[in-house]
Amino acid sequence: MLTVDEAAALLRRLDRVLILTHVRPDGDTVGCAAALCAALRALGKTAYLLDNPELTETTTPYFAPYTAPADFVPEHVVSTDVATTALLPENALPYAGRIDLAIDHHPSFEHFGRENILRADAAACGELVYSILSRLGPITPKIALPLYVAVSTDTGCFAYGNTTPNTHAVAAALMRTGIDYHTVNKVFFRTKSRKRMQLEGAMLSACEFYDRDRVAVLSVPLSLMARFEATESDAEDLSALGGQIQGVDCAITMRELKPDVWKMSLRTGSRVNATEACRLLGGGGHAAAAGCTVEAPWQEAKARILAAVAQVAGDYAG
Repeated sequence: MLTVDEAAALLRRLDRVLILTHVRPDGDTVGCAAALCAALRALGKTAYLLDNPELTETTTPYFAPYTAPADFVPEHVVSTDVATTALLPENALPYAGRIDLAIDHHPSFEHFGRENILRADAAACGELVYSILSRLGPITPKIALPLYVAVSTDTGCFAYGNTTPNTHAVAAALMRTGIDYHTVNKVFFRTKSRKRMQLEGAMLSACEFYDRDRVAVLSVPLSLMARFEATESDAEDLSALGGQIQGVDCAITMRELKPDVWKMSLRTGSRVNATEACRLLGGGGHAAAAGCTVEAPWQEAKARILAAVAQVAGDYAG
């Protein structure tokens, strides 16, 4: 396992770098990748991001300036915020066995790179990337803006329980570069489309409660997306909704990706370890935020995730 200084030294030696992000890319993986690409280019390196087909309207502006041309042939490959190669998009799978450096912050990280660096206590991978890039040179606004996106989105604008004093210190350092963080906060946290509002309303009205109302299950079937003609941008970070319900300390969001293929996203308090619950179903993540995929009809998929939660939860009442 590399130290921050060793990871920075390795990056200094690399050129013609392709950077990989994970499926259903969030602000953390996109922000880290874009910032790393900008920093490598500032060193005179050739670096690009491999296109991710699931980018949303909110993340695309940070990703697009660095997208690799179709004929780019990399000499080295780096991944950011990817816990396992199973989370790579299909177009990234040919690179899964040749990742020179994997940078991550998930406790479930599988150390798949030739070299790896992990900071499991970091609220966002952006915190770790900030530490590495600080060793490579000045953190310019071009680097700082996507890093702020990374840190702010993985902490729910610094409201989630994973936020630490270091998270705020990193955010403050990024803000001091003069970036337009006001717009980032408005776009990601204070703006919702009408379709998004309709999705949330339908999810809440059909929400089911278990375990003395401490566990909430919210479902997003394909039919619901179709009813409102909702896009991926409308459905971004729906997993944060359940945790806002008073009395709920385990929110399960079931998102249907394909017929009878459900992406489970858990947001939990201290009573339920989300990583342990999801690990029982082949997933992983953090203690308070984790995910897994279950292939089964809705009723069976729901039963499986509830059983996993019951197995790891303290004082589970059914």
